[in-house]
Amino acid sequence: MPVSLLEDSSLLGVNVGASTTHAVLFDVVDGQYRFIALGQAPSTVHAPINDISLGVHQAISELQKVTGNIFIDDSKQLIKPAQLDGSGIDAFVATMSAGPTLRAVVVGLLPDVSIESAHRLAHTAYLQVVETIGLNDHRRPYEQIDAILSAQPDVIILTGGTDGGASRSILKIIESVGLACFLMPKIKRPTILFAGNQSLIESVKESLQNLSPSLRFSPNIRPSLATEDLAPAARELGRIFSDVRKRQMSGVDQLDAWTGERLLPSAYSKGRIIRFLSQINGSGTGILAVDLDQTAAIIAAGFNGKLSLSVYPQFGLGENLPGLLNYTKIENIMHWLHLDVAPTVVRDYLYQRSLYPDTIPVTKEDHAIVQAISREALSVALKQAISKFPPEANVTNNGMTPFFEPILVGGGICSESPTPGQTLLLLLDALQPVGITSIILDQNNLLPLLGAAAESNNLLPVHVLESGAFMSLGTIISVISSASYGTRVLRANLTYEDGSNSEVEVKFGEIEILPLGIGQTARLSLQTFSRSTIGKDLGRNSTLQVVGGVIGVVIDARGRPLSLPEDPAHRREMFNSWLSKVEG
Repeated sequence: MPVSLLEDSSLLGVNVGASTTHAVLFDVVDGQYRFIALGQAPSTVHAPINDISLGVHQAISELQKVTGNIFIDDSKQLIKPAQLDGSGIDAFVATMSAGPTLRAVVVGLLPDVSIESAHRLAHTAYLQVVETIGLNDHRRPYEQIDAILSAQPDVIILTGGTDGGASRSILKIIESVGLACFLMPKIKRPTILFAGNQSLIESVKESLQNLSPSLRFSPNIRPSLATEDLAPAARELGRIFSDVRKRQMSGVDQLDAWTGERLLPSAYSKGRIIRFLSQINGSGTGILAVDLDQTAAIIAAGFNGKLSLSVYPQFGLGENLPGLLNYTKIENIMHWLHLDVAPTVVRDYLYQRSLYPDTIPVTKEDHAIVQAISREALSVALKQAISKFPPEANVTNNGMTPFFEPILVGGGICSESPTPGQTLLLLLDALQPVGITSIILDQNNLLPLLGAAAESNNLLPVHVLESGAFMSLGTIISVISSASYGTRVLRANLTYEDGSNSEVEVKFGEIEILPLGIGQTARLSLQTFSRSTIGKDLGRNSTLQVVGGVIGVVIDARGRPLSLPEDPAHRREMFNSWLSKVEG
């Protein structure tokens, strides 16, 4: 067995979610970092406990049972570094998504410059912008102050002015912000992040230093009119998230201390690993990661090292769930149902789920409603995120998703669907990928922890990502066609390594599966008909290598964008036929 030359090899990661806390052990095996084991416990962020540390200790205790190692001493303190007797851990990281959505007020100058950038910055964390104040705001100063007081913000994001540019207008608005903070009770004053004209830092300190529990600074998010740089401010906003959580919840301070004050929002950490993957991705396409759980819908897309991260608490499946109807209609959710369920039942479920977000769907009807809601929430979130993608994404105006390879999926999507087939169909419906891509499930919620670990250990994420710690559902072939329903659009022939093959002819409106096991490779030959296409760089006849998964090679010939029948009975019949295909 090779001897590892890696120092500080073992790493314990904890992710505190809204419903579940995960404790994950990584260590070196045969000279490579590997995902070793997982312990999990219900999160204890909510009443009656209101202390995340209990859930953290329970999750680590479960991990200790699985591995036989001891990581916590009798005084409930982390043993670090690892000891000669095998106890302890060399490194520790933690991420967090649990807790109420933070309320944010955005202050800037121009709506399509600094304010727009500030909104994008807010969407990199678990924030909801509840008030915006800018140069074109026609409200009088006292009305702006009243608006800030009514918003009850946890965070105020101050932007505006290019470096060395406008100052007088920003200082005037800062006066209103300072007066609003002065009028608030000290215990409720917000944290303030200044990410504007750097020449104003001393003036901002003088005006606001004593009016906020924490005044923080970052480089200008709009150093020039043509330049936007959110990365440093997003990192600072991640620390603000942790600081606010310390004031809101018991146990966060201990967890942050264990990390060396590097506790990060789960979404931010996930974005970091997606940016890294996009840098080393040689396919020329983007990489997409999606996550949907009680807290938020997260869309992280990487394009050649550039990250677009969008966190949407308003689309989470928890307490904010009724707010989904502010962005879509109940009829759109009904379109995704494969069972005959009344609209009033779906609406009631939205409100019941918001009151009891830990509710586990039990009946077939409950599962159908949750999956329909998830489809719509993820679809709406992706559409909003696409509008913020950088030029490298090559977004078109036809409403289709850009090319991505691979698509990584985490959160409740992995756990709430009863079978991998139902998970796959949910993702195909909500994301509607184009071209050829693979869908990979992060069923152990490793991505945020890998992103946190990357800050101090560049090798660990690379080794774990290459180790098979994730579950591949398979390779997806998406057919775009203007053909009529039932018209032949594709012939596919899969040649296996042993020389045998499997062939299928696919009609428009159908999903077909070619069996190919996890990790197996095969040669896929495709021939399109009826003015149908698959994706860029592929002609009418093409051959490529594909990798299998839990489902196999999936051919989705339902068209892009997906168009569903208006007749409910016909629509349910089609859904059930697609379900039978992916369920095998």
